[in-house]
Amino acid sequence: MPDAPKPSIRPAATVAITSSALAIMLAALSMLGPFSIDTYLPAFPNIQASLGASALEVQQTLTAYLLSFAVMILWHGALSDAFGRRNIILVSLAVFAVATLGCAAAHSIEYLWAFRMLQGISAGAGVVIGRAIIRDLYAGAAAEKLLSLVTMIFSIAPAIAPMLGGWIVKRMDWRAIFLALFAYAVLLLLYCYKRLPESLPPEKRHPFNPQFLYQSYKRVFRSPLFHLKAGAVAFNFAGMFLYVAAAPVFLVEHLGLGPDQFGWQFVPTVAGIFCGALSANRLAGNIPLGRQVLIGFALLVGASVFNVIYHALYPPMLPWSVAPLFFYTFGMSMVAPGVTLMVLDLFPNIRGIVASCQSFVLMMLGALVAGVIAPVLSHSPVSLAAGQLVCAAIALSLWLGGRSYRRMLDMRKKANAWETVE
Repeated sequence: MPDAPKPSIRPAATVAITSSALAIMLAALSMLGPFSIDTYLPAFPNIQASLGASALEVQQTLTAYLLSFAVMILWHGALSDAFGRRNIILVSLAVFAVATLGCAAAHSIEYLWAFRMLQGISAGAGVVIGRAIIRDLYAGAAAEKLLSLVTMIFSIAPAIAPMLGGWIVKRMDWRAIFLALFAYAVLLLLYCYKRLPESLPPEKRHPFNPQFLYQSYKRVFRSPLFHLKAGAVAFNFAGMFLYVAAAPVFLVEHLGLGPDQFGWQFVPTVAGIFCGALSANRLAGNIPLGRQVLIGFALLVGASVFNVIYHALYPPMLPWSVAPLFFYTFGMSMVAPGVTLMVLDLFPNIRGIVASCQSFVLMMLGALVAGVIAPVLSHSPVSLAAGQLVCAAIALSLWLGGRSYRRMLDMRKKANAWETVE
């Protein structure tokens, strides 16, 4: 993998940055999402008492964030295709900082809903545009290595976020969580302003007009391969996120843990993400991507089956109730980098829009899990485990369906070429 991006990415004013520094920056941008979700989960009871809200109303602050995140994530890529990657990231960071300060100052649950929605609108830019930046600058195994490296660094956030939130809420007020997140956003804004390069020069940008956007979104969402491949990544994520959304019930009610002990779930979850991403980084270019993906699926489906069997036979207990999460996320992180790049390469001229559409599918499913599925399943450990297994099985079916559909298209192209020769 090269040490630095191609020198032609910014003809007017090139910013020199190594691939490792770029990975750290993009991972820090991606961390806004898990910090916005996982850090305040241990504070749910405190928010409920402070704002005089019901448990469901506090849960809906997460749903409001995810829904706005999913809707706006459709536009981050299109905006970056039209106005440049760097500009959209800087504006989004500024909006996120203002929204986070509003969350800290909220005096009612309704105000917290509103500012959480504003957070969701702005938090997704780094995730979407970061993938587009990687694909702008790198190709093949080098792109997969860099994307997996970003995932490895990013995986730190879900591990420390709930523990940090539990530590803060035990010693201070829940508002201090959002103040800490505000400080992080401001520092990240300053760092990106100084160091983030522009990977999409003006001559490669597309017009931001309704007709072009309509045609672009239609091309993506009418593509069966997009839905099959993006759906595989999304349902794998949903199986993990089911436990994230259910963490306050699963850990407190079923395992009897306190708000500062959320690390029991999140450390193995994130360790799996890190190890899976490291394995994907090492395997990139050394074995066929299809084999790597199938190995990942074997791990996550096997972990889901074990999870169901254990909780059907035994009561929730540490460490057995959380150990399967390590192997599930290990497999998930082996699958995600390569399949994500496949999705982006379906439409190479509008990668920003494709990245937005993929993230939209993932986050809409995440919002459904957080707002509907997790509340229904969280009161039974067996139901949670079964829900995760269903997600893994759907993801595997979509991946295998995508491979079959691709083979069918290739055979059709060969047949048409033969007819043309004749």
